[in-house]
Amino acid sequence: MGSSFAFPLSQGTRPARHCKTSFGARDFGGFQDCFFRDRPMDTARIAVVGAGVVGLSTAVCISKLVPQCSVTIISDKFTPDTTSDVAAGMLIPHTYPDTPIHTQKQWFRETFNHLFAIANSAEAGDAGVHLVSGWQIFQSTPTEEVPFWADVVLGFRRMTEAELKKFPQYVFGQAFTTLKCECPAYLPWLEKRIKGSGGWMLTRRIDDLWELYPSFDIVVNCSGLGSRQLAGDSKIFPVRGQVLQVQAPWVEHFIRDGSGLTYIYPGTSHVTLGGTRQKGDWNLSPDAENSREILSRCCALEPSLHGACNIREKVGLRPYRPGVRLQTELLARDGRRLPVVHHYGHGSGGISVHWGTSLEAARLVSECVHALRTPIPKSKL
Repeated sequence: MGSSFAFPLSQGTRPARHCKTSFGARDFGGFQDCFFRDRPMDTARIAVVGAGVVGLSTAVCISKLVPQCSVTIISDKFTPDTTSDVAAGMLIPHTYPDTPIHTQKQWFRETFNHLFAIANSAEAGDAGVHLVSGWQIFQSTPTEEVPFWADVVLGFRRMTEAELKKFPQYVFGQAFTTLKCECPAYLPWLEKRIKGSGGWMLTRRIDDLWELYPSFDIVVNCSGLGSRQLAGDSKIFPVRGQVLQVQAPWVEHFIRDGSGLTYIYPGTSHVTLGGTRQKGDWNLSPDAENSREILSRCCALEPSLHGACNIREKVGLRPYRPGVRLQTELLARDGRRLPVVHHYGHGSGGISVHWGTSLEAARLVSECVHALRTPIPKSKL
């Protein structure tokens, strides 16, 4: 949804390179004075709420797409304490029932191309992005033997009978090469790019988007589950995911049950074993029984994992809703107006489509900035 409003750009100043603030979470006056000193009057001040992979990617895309803007990331949690840091990071798309398949494919293709370019650059190690090959296996033949994303990943094909012998309980499989994006490395890599383009990071809890008015001209809501409160969205809910991180350097190929519940994803420093999918569960503490079940299921697929060591438990809450919310909303209160671009609700598919949806969110922000800079016609009396 694009914006259909026009209003004058708030006057302000340019961000200083270095500034420390000590004001409270509800007091952004000092923030405005400090960060926007000497800012050109036509610079749009944009706040991105949320510092997971979606928020940081959106900020990078805005900085690239929108000229003359200042971008500030505001969140109570940054890496390594975000939900994204727990994600396994494999590019295998989740399907959103409320979103056209062609749109989902575009998001995935743009994300794959973005990460593939990184994987083939000198930045690959710092960004935590690399190619990985493996199998997705099914206990019964799926309705769609060739998924919508098959021509985006590399070398997609049906598994041979010889390959399936490794998994005697499974009757159908797909072999392909995809990308793995390890967020504990990727998020700092994104932060570095935001800071390099003049952006700011601010650790603050936001309880109401109106707290950001009038210090910012546009707000981008990438708060995930926080949108239950910040956007009043009752459609979004947590799906608890628990994973194990183990040392098993001999595991080189990913293995994923077609249900998406059991998976083995090798990475640069550890192998991620999953998982759980517990709707409405807000518990962030590891559950010992969950860990035993995960290890048992993964060892059934890859018996050599019985020799894995240094097992660590991780828990994250995926922000689920029927579809990603990518929408512009004009908040109004007591004659004041605040344009908000909502960008959240990726569920378990955030890594797979994050760059594609962030590009779309940045385009919505660009429309808002254009509206800010469009003079309001004077009424004829």
